[in-house]
Amino acid sequence: MKHRQLGKNGFKVSEIGMGCWQIGADWGKQIEKEEAKHILGEAVKNEITFFDTADVYGAGRSEQILGDFFSNKGKEIRIATKFGRNPDVYPDSYTEEALRECVDASRKRLGVDCLDLLQLHCIPEEELVKGHVFDWLRTLKKEGKIAHFGASVESEKEGLLCLEQEGLQSLQVIFNIFRQKLEDKLLPTAYEKGVGIIVRLPLASGLLTGKFDKSTEFEANDHRNFNKDGEQFNVGETFAGLPFEKGVELADQLKEFCPDGMSLTELSLRWILDHKEVSTIIPGASSTRHISENASVSDLAPLPESLKKELAVFYKQKVHQHIRGKY
Repeated sequence: MKHRQLGKNGFKVSEIGMGCWQIGADWGKQIEKEEAKHILGEAVKNEITFFDTADVYGAGRSEQILGDFFSNKGKEIRIATKFGRNPDVYPDSYTEEALRECVDASRKRLGVDCLDLLQLHCIPEEELVKGHVFDWLRTLKKEGKIAHFGASVESEKEGLLCLEQEGLQSLQVIFNIFRQKLEDKLLPTAYEKGVGIIVRLPLASGLLTGKFDKSTEFEANDHRNFNKDGEQFNVGETFAGLPFEKGVELADQLKEFCPDGMSLTELSLRWILDHKEVSTIIPGASSTRHISENASVSDLAPLPESLKKELAVFYKQKVHQHIRGKY
């Protein structure tokens, strides 16, 4: 596993990290705690050192599992969490007191005195414009309760707003072969400012594994069912904003671009890693097999420049016009 720096003056992270929404059991088939620990063990075995969670994943369950598993974690293990989607504060009850309470609760569940990285969790754009929350984060950093702070955002505009803030360590964004817009402005701006990029939804909720067909069905409590058209939250967080049937169709077309011996999953993850601005990718995992398959991409050679150009054309001609939601 190769490692990169998470922003200027940040810490080292594995190129492939792990998103921990699934082990929080908010959606889909619940992953039992023992199975979650097996998955985390496989991640460590594959030299994954960066884990991304949030206080609302399973109402703290994800943080608690991570805290229990990494109770004696070494310095190389980094756990990022988030604040801002707790129903007590979202969408318009953000106060410094509420932030402090959530930070203290996260510290307790994770079993640490200081959070490695606290990210704003897709809070409303108007709160980013006000900017008060960043002052509160800077204060918490001075107090030693958080080592670094960043923001998870839903649109390029929100990302650029965050990049104006002093001390921002990282931005978490949706970025994949189906969502290439950020290449032009956001990624270069972040790189110039020394802000690390964490990529979520690298496989577009599984579309870019190429394993779905138009008849695939998801469980009732799976966001790929109840949020497929943005019924519950930003549609961009599910299937990267593409209608499911169109996404399946486009994924099937993408298979034709895969070099011999390379799966669509490998192509999709490697494409992201070939951007120097990216610090780490955080695919989720519901089994140990997913962990090893994802981690192996770090050792693959970069994609040919000619293939990257073909994928850019594919996006502009076939994909872009079908994306819905914030972008």
